[in-house]
Amino acid sequence: MTGHTPGGPTPRPRPTGAAPDHGTAAPDHGTAAPDHGTAALHRWDGADRFATGTPEGLRPTGAAPAFPGRTALVWHAAIGSEPYADPFGHCPGTWQYARWTSPWTPVGLDPDGAVDAHELVPSWTVTGPVGTRLTVDLQVRDAAGAESGWFTMARWAPGDEVVHRTTVPGQADAFGTVEVDTFTAAPGRPVAAFRVRAVLLRAEDGELPDGSAAQDAPPALHSLAVLASRTPPAAPPRRTSGPGGAWGTVLDVPQRSQEVHTGHCPQYDGGGEAWAGPACTAMLTAYFGRGPAAGELLWLDPRDPAPDVDFTARAVYDYAYRGCGNWAFNAAYPARYGLLGLVTRLRSLAELERFVLAGIPVATAQAARSAELGGYAAAGNIMVVRGFTAHGDVVVNDPLSPTDDAVRRTYPRGDFERVWLSGGGVVYLVHPPERALPAHLPGVTANW
Repeated sequence: MTGHTPGGPTPRPRPTGAAPDHGTAAPDHGTAAPDHGTAALHRWDGADRFATGTPEGLRPTGAAPAFPGRTALVWHAAIGSEPYADPFGHCPGTWQYARWTSPWTPVGLDPDGAVDAHELVPSWTVTGPVGTRLTVDLQVRDAAGAESGWFTMARWAPGDEVVHRTTVPGQADAFGTVEVDTFTAAPGRPVAAFRVRAVLLRAEDGELPDGSAAQDAPPALHSLAVLASRTPPAAPPRRTSGPGGAWGTVLDVPQRSQEVHTGHCPQYDGGGEAWAGPACTAMLTAYFGRGPAAGELLWLDPRDPAPDVDFTARAVYDYAYRGCGNWAFNAAYPARYGLLGLVTRLRSLAELERFVLAGIPVATAQAARSAELGGYAAAGNIMVVRGFTAHGDVVVNDPLSPTDDAVRRTYPRGDFERVWLSGGGVVYLVHPPERALPAHLPGVTANW
């Protein structure tokens, strides 16, 4: 769910004038059902869902400090230890681990199980002290019942003081390929079922920075999700979706330009066009009144116009990918401020409107060609959809803008939806647990 080039979907410069605020001709006023068989999200959180899997060294509790009252799987006892040599500079160390493994799960793209998946993308919410690490592994089964080995989808950490977060390049076999944060099935061998494993690790106390102790706040798994999706067959262009209830609603999302950070933090891909993800994630986090405290920003230049963007870039940087465009890492970072995150695909703007009505702005991926969005001439970009005009056009915070003040833009509904859905309708969501996700559309596969 990146651009699969260093820095994520790294868009090129384009004109900065916003598209006109007008309606789109010939909308489909909700009479057509969303596409079936294109996306399904499987989410494990809460006592009942976690109970379907197998915990080892983890136990459920509602007392995890990051999300009080919400069931998490919290470190109880190590079931083993393993050495790990950080390939990006930290000293080798020994890590204790515990884990949770899901059951074998059909991809669920249709009620009859007849539709298999082409791609799987995990995302998660994990908290823990300095020295916490998470490994996410994925195993797949094809329609004939053959099972793959385990693929490593992430070696993630909330900080970089002890270990560098990274994906693992070079994983490919007869079942498929891992490309950054996405497992892609081999041609002609789609995925019928999968299981996912979350391995929580913590560095032994003797290997932590001075003043840190692993037992002060044990690692905790709050949620784990896997997006299963399928590339739909070629079809005539669909009509623009009709009203979803949010026309005339615009959320007050803080504005962050990625361009004003050009040249910042070259060790984290240097700002500017490479930082669409950090800019959007910083906007989502700030919208809910969360984010780094002043003491966390002391390593940054005090003249920085929006230091939370630079801070976010460091917190989501994927050292193997050499960029900040890993969607799962962007969705995972806000957990340190009490926010849940996940990656999924939506089927229409009418579906996205449900989130705006619930007070949840949405980060969306676009892969646009010249003139498709009012002069937009980028290889790709990430935006935050913050609302809709009275005519249903899309109001966004587009970080590919010269200043923070210029970030708010309006794009024609039909153009935006066509460009966004041509890339699969990918989104990532961030929200506090007290602001629940909206109800699903009735009669279609659950995708959040």
